[in-house]
Amino acid sequence: MASLEEYEGQTPAWCPGCGNFSILKTFKETLVELSIEPHQFTIVSGIGQSGKFPHYLKCNTFNGLHGRTLPVATGLKLVNSGQVVIAVAGDGDCYGEGGNHLIHAMRRNINVKLFVHDNQVYGLTKGQASPTTLEGTHPKNLPFGVLSETFNPMALAVAMDCSFAARTFSGDLQHLKETIKAAILHKGFSLVDILQPCVSYNKVNTYEWYSQRVYHIGPDYNPENRMGAFQQALEWGDQIPMGIIYRHHRRTFEEGVPLISQKPLVRQEQSADMAKLDEAIREFY
Repeated sequence: MASLEEYEGQTPAWCPGCGNFSILKTFKETLVELSIEPHQFTIVSGIGQSGKFPHYLKCNTFNGLHGRTLPVATGLKLVNSGQVVIAVAGDGDCYGEGGNHLIHAMRRNINVKLFVHDNQVYGLTKGQASPTTLEGTHPKNLPFGVLSETFNPMALAVAMDCSFAARTFSGDLQHLKETIKAAILHKGFSLVDILQPCVSYNKVNTYEWYSQRVYHIGPDYNPENRMGAFQQALEWGDQIPMGIIYRHHRRTFEEGVPLISQKPLVRQEQSADMAKLDEAIREFY
């Protein structure tokens, strides 16, 4: 069993007080508790402060393009379905540039775990409005304020029949850990929207702001009731529900692909005649 020290990567360069620190700490603790060693998982990241996340860990890593974490993560999972594949992205990275990829990852139900660091701004590029920036706020690049309706990732997840959709908060470490663990253990695509303050560029959605609004969904709530989940997903404002919003156990994309449904591709014996393959490729020279 690995210890916390075995997951140590580079020294984080985030701003002091950034919500990413607690996400990183809790994520490592979860890996230890689940006995997932550094060589057993791969993290795919895009661009942004969240994109630095795998550099501060010891793990297999692929840094992709802005908004393109999920296509890469999908490819990795199909090639090595025995590997735990995790995608990390920011709200701008995933819900903006990567929105179309998110829709189809949920539709396919690829067994990838997506953790979105949602600070409601573009933190790396100095605080421009992201899709989750609250309507009516005034980031520096919009003198007339945000005119677009705020994007709701949980409502989209329920509408797309995402097999696991949850929300948590970086200021509630125990809830954060429980949610990360549940997402990793879930069989199928998991979306976790992690609310986290950006202490440098978002002066609205602060730790105090979140703490006054977030609440834990009660034990009597049934996340497998889709209509009830959709109603829960639409709640935002004075009260913000945290927990598993929606869950639907259904066939994963990998289970539907005969070639890899029983054994990961990388563990199968090579059956192709490489000489014939080389000959076929040379016809295109």
